[in-house]
Amino acid sequence: MTRIDRNFFLNDAVTVARQLPGMEIVTGSGSERYMITETEAYMADGDRASHASRGRTPRTEPMFLEGGHLYLYFVYGMHWMLNVVTGPVESAQAVLIRGVTGYSGPGRVTKGLAIDGSYNREDLVTSGKIWIEDTGHQPQTVAGPRIGIAYAGEPWVSMPWRFIIKNEK
Repeated sequence: MTRIDRNFFLNDAVTVARQLPGMEIVTGSGSERYMITETEAYMADGDRASHASRGRTPRTEPMFLEGGHLYLYFVYGMHWMLNVVTGPVESAQAVLIRGVTGYSGPGRVTKGLAIDGSYNREDLVTSGKIWIEDTGHQPQTVAGPRIGIAYAGEPWVSMPWRFIIKNEK
């Protein structure tokens, strides 16, 4: 298995979101591995579902980092959301990790993997506590609309930027 390098993360969010399912998130200095099963892409360039569409704030600052960093944010007063920043510096794109083996739903992912706000801005390329590896496994995926973004309106609600391993759910 090969640790993913910076060049992969410099692609746009849709490309990265499409390719992440089947790869593994590695934590605990390499002792814990979880296959990514579901992702959602959040683009720059007007994507009203993206946090960056409302401008740069202290909360969204990590989205403007170089691809390969993590962007974590807290929702509903109880769940951390794990996002992988993509694209070059200042492009403000990210991929939400919605599912991994054993955990379906972004809140369950972070809880199950013991990921919290301390991981915000972590660099997946150089970190010793979390990274992503290419397993060589390329499962068949299904694309569909993202979940929970009705506030964004059309065409953003209907964009097929959610990728899930076929037969996963």
